[in-house]
Amino acid sequence: MEKIYSDFIDKMPEADIPFEGVYSRLLQGEKHQALFFKLPKGTVVPPHSHCAQWGIVVSGQLKLTIEGVTKVYGPGEVYVIDKDGVHEALCLTDVAAIDFFDDPARYKSK
Repeated sequence: MEKIYSDFIDKMPEADIPFEGVYSRLLQGEKHQALFFKLPKGTVVPPHSHCAQWGIVVSGQLKLTIEGVTKVYGPGEVYVIDKDGVHEALCLTDVAAIDFFDDPARYKSK
């Protein structure tokens, strides 16, 4: 996958993500988290729910189903997932995305 993020982002802690081949860097805040993702084509994120989430696709095509509504998101498109909103995803291409979570403990660093 091509280089998307700046060197200083690449130096941030890696998040402990349960998916093979996924790049993740964790920006830890006192009350929130932000994650910088690179996901390979074909990555499947099964249905799940958690805290509120806001995300933006940086590159690629992400098929996202939120509360039963499916849409393909591309570069610059934003998605919002409410707290406890059931969602799932499929990377139609290699995808880079940035996600903000309304929970400082959503992910841990490796």
